[in-house]
Amino acid sequence: MTLSFHWFLPTYGDSRGLVAGGHGTFMSGDRPATLRYLNQIGAAAEHNGFEAVLTPTGAWCEDAWLTTAMMVDTTETLKFLVAFRPGLVSPTLAAQMAGTFQRHSQGRLLLNVVTGGEPHEQQAYGDFLDKEQRYARTGEFLHVVRELWTSQEPISFDGAHVQVRDALLSNRPDPIPPVFFGGSSAPAGPVAARYADTYLTWGEPLLAVSRKLEWIRHLAVDEGRVLDYGLRIHVISRDTSEEAWAEADRLLQGIDPADIERVQASLARSESEGQRRMSELHGGSTDRLEIAPNLWAGVGLVRGGAGTALVGSHAEVAERLIEYSKLGISHFILSGYPHLEEAYWFGEGVLPILERKGLWRHPSRPAAPRAATPFAASSSS
Repeated sequence: MTLSFHWFLPTYGDSRGLVAGGHGTFMSGDRPATLRYLNQIGAAAEHNGFEAVLTPTGAWCEDAWLTTAMMVDTTETLKFLVAFRPGLVSPTLAAQMAGTFQRHSQGRLLLNVVTGGEPHEQQAYGDFLDKEQRYARTGEFLHVVRELWTSQEPISFDGAHVQVRDALLSNRPDPIPPVFFGGSSAPAGPVAARYADTYLTWGEPLLAVSRKLEWIRHLAVDEGRVLDYGLRIHVISRDTSEEAWAEADRLLQGIDPADIERVQASLARSESEGQRRMSELHGGSTDRLEIAPNLWAGVGLVRGGAGTALVGSHAEVAERLIEYSKLGISHFILSGYPHLEEAYWFGEGVLPILERKGLWRHPSRPAAPRAATPFAASSSS
């Protein structure tokens, strides 16, 4: 299996410490998310061989479509994994936007469909559906979008939440953008099995991830489909394990207890099953945060969504990634603090190890030789 690695654009701001908030909670880093800075992160991701950058969606960050569209001309091969929420725009407009982006970027668009798990944030956007209705709407939305991407004739659809009449795209996307989709609750499974290309999960211990993937695999078989699988997680990778854990401790010491209380109170309102699972890993406590070998739950104390990090030497982090890959994970969406510097720590430390093992190849460079190099020797010790 050849693995794909993606990085993250912190469109709410970046920092040398953990940025508190997200997923319905205000957040802002002390490095503002200027276009100049985001372009630096994009350049670092492209240089290090990341395939794409995930751009989040929500009231707590900049708009993903506009931000990534402005970054297309500053990159050459980097793709953009744009998160968006069905129901906030019509499926016809979303299908058209994807086609426009795909043409102007020469096929560098990936889509991350986010149903939305925070009712107060959805209502701020004018969406008052309950959780099951939101997932039902997501399914109808993706049905129409996929039809529009392939149909040469006008389509009509009359669903419980989505209705279109004689919809047709004058210029369909080529290639069709891959759809990434995540969700841990019962109504998420059938939508993923029917419409996703890659099912995403957040970083949990291996057994929990394995069980979730098996759940989706069985549903996909019922739909006659085979999906790819991806993991969204943070990384703290250093030359030695001691250095990596020292960095995790530094991040932990920099957390304001008031931020933990504020963010956890906000996240408690979430209807997201995935968020509930993330919160259970740390329980709001700083006492025991290494929940599995090299798996640290400290990020989730102050950040909504993906709340775990792989912490260790480059060789240890590579080994943990290989363990996830053996479960069927082929896409890894990573991030770290700060995102600019951490892209180099991982890109120069972990990716060469995976390349020498034949599990990864830089998308725009020839494969590295198998022979050991001075850097390789130091990074795998």
